[in-house]
Amino acid sequence: MNVLLCPDSFKDALSAQDAASAMARGVKSAAPDAQVQICPLADGGEGSLDALIAATGAERRQLAVQDALGRPRQATWGWLSDQRTAFIELAEASGLQHLAADERNALHTSTFGVGELLLAALDQGAEKALLLLGGSATNDGGAGMLQALGARFFDQNGNALPPAALRFANWPAWSLTG
Repeated sequence: MNVLLCPDSFKDALSAQDAASAMARGVKSAAPDAQVQICPLADGGEGSLDALIAATGAERRQLAVQDALGRPRQATWGWLSDQRTAFIELAEASGLQHLAADERNALHTSTFGVGELLLAALDQGAEKALLLLGGSATNDGGAGMLQALGARFFDQNGNALPPAALRFANWPAWSLTG
């Protein structure tokens, strides 16, 4: 019997790789002669970067960035040097999985760290970037990411808005320069 196992992650419990491995152990326990193959999948959120790195052989890079609340954290991104392509997973920098339950408030979170990852990829010479969107702890519409890349947002009175969550209620009044 051939069995192919392709799970996604189980949020806040198991990575896709860990879920696939647990499932494979279960299949082997029930059917010791089974030929089991695992192929962890992802939906754009946490684990997507790992799946792409495994599939492409991209180099795994680390960078100190801001998490969704502006605290320092190490985030991973992928680099295919021969194709000058970066793989950047939003959940690595601004992911829900990095926040405690009582910290999960999208009114106080930002995608600034995602912009820091993009900036590192550009500094490396990236000509293309695949941005994996999912598992976000934010709702700033990418404004924090743009601020990390040098954009500035202003309110209707010309006052610069801080690099934090930019509430959608103020969206019509924003202006952008950069």
